[in-house]
Amino acid sequence: MNTAIPSLLRMPLARLAHARSGDKADWVDFGLFAWNEDGYRILQREVTANKVQAHFAPWLPGKVQAWALPNILAMKFVLEGALQGGGARNLRLDNLGKAMGAALLRMDIEVSAQEWQQAQKSPRRGWWPEPLSPRA
Repeated sequence: MNTAIPSLLRMPLARLAHARSGDKADWVDFGLFAWNEDGYRILQREVTANKVQAHFAPWLPGKVQAWALPNILAMKFVLEGALQGGGARNLRLDNLGKAMGAALLRMDIEVSAQEWQQAQKSPRRGWWPEPLSPRA
């Protein structure tokens, strides 16, 4: 059995970041926050406006705008035309910003094994605690 770590890993975005989201009229707004600096470098490369557009293509006829916010290890995305005319008008269930934020975190990204190991070792930045480690 081959136990070598593959050189390129696919994983959901949620392994490197968390999101806050909301909606207004026909737009959805995401704030995507990396847990640490190493994770942020991966986000900048892997989570582009074009990739977010492709991820939401079945629901999103409008364009995606993106901004990097390096001082807070975040990316901001605005999805225009994401709600079929507005949250109160369309017939899809759970399509508002909060549900779409969760859908963004399920987007697969590609990370080298070395980048992933480094991101796991780097301390988290912010108010959130480190994940609990199992007791021995």
